[in-house]
Amino acid sequence: MDIPFLIALLFLGLGGGFLSGLLGLGGAIFMIPLLLYVPPLLGVGQLDMKEVAAVSMVQVLSASLSGLIVHHKNKFVSKSLLLYMGLCNALGNLAGSLFSQYTKSSFLLAIFATMAVIAAIVMFVPKREQGEDIKPEDLIYNKPLACMISLAIGSFGGMVGAPGAFIYIPAMIYILNIPTRIVIGSTLGIVLLGAFTGTIGKMATGQILWPYAIALVIGTVPGAQIGGRVSKKVNTKYLRLAIAVIIAITGLRMWYQVLTGH
Repeated sequence: MDIPFLIALLFLGLGGGFLSGLLGLGGAIFMIPLLLYVPPLLGVGQLDMKEVAAVSMVQVLSASLSGLIVHHKNKFVSKSLLLYMGLCNALGNLAGSLFSQYTKSSFLLAIFATMAVIAAIVMFVPKREQGEDIKPEDLIYNKPLACMISLAIGSFGGMVGAPGAFIYIPAMIYILNIPTRIVIGSTLGIVLLGAFTGTIGKMATGQILWPYAIALVIGTVPGAQIGGRVSKKVNTKYLRLAIAVIIAITGLRMWYQVLTGH
């Protein structure tokens, strides 16, 4: 077992977990590029996209659970969103993760990069924040539309090891008109259900490298707790901008790899 590689993964998990809890993202949008590019840069090892997608799914599962606990305490989690969108995301992720064993790493990378670029473009569209005083239990939204969106995102997310939080956030803010803080808090719960079934799919098809996945989880859990606590104190406008910038950089970098092979 390569100890330097495991140590690097632990610290990557810590950083990815913090950003996950802070921004309400499961963490795959950070972890997938970090896992692809940082270990080779440090000279400690390398994983291909298929291996990264599998261990990332396990990391997202732990980050989502850890961050959700904090956001639930802050009363930003909608049980209705978790029920409707969470179950649809879980079904989509299971189907996508099982199908992923038949796909090539380059194809998965292209899907992930495309999803990221679309999400980033949407997040840069100015939107006046509404409903900041709405309580999660009083939230009203289009449930059939929410279910269709969640099923589609989950299916693609399951293929690439990313339950889709970075797509859910713009979709819920701009299409379903849900307040940002409720979106950030609830998305982790939706992603948690998707990551659970997605992990089952990756396990069933033997794609997970467990020593690497466990190292990520050890760093992720405390990182997500810290990020969730900090999130409560940050203005929603800056949270939305941070999400958009991170997603945009990730998507463009990955498309560069798709087109050039580097």
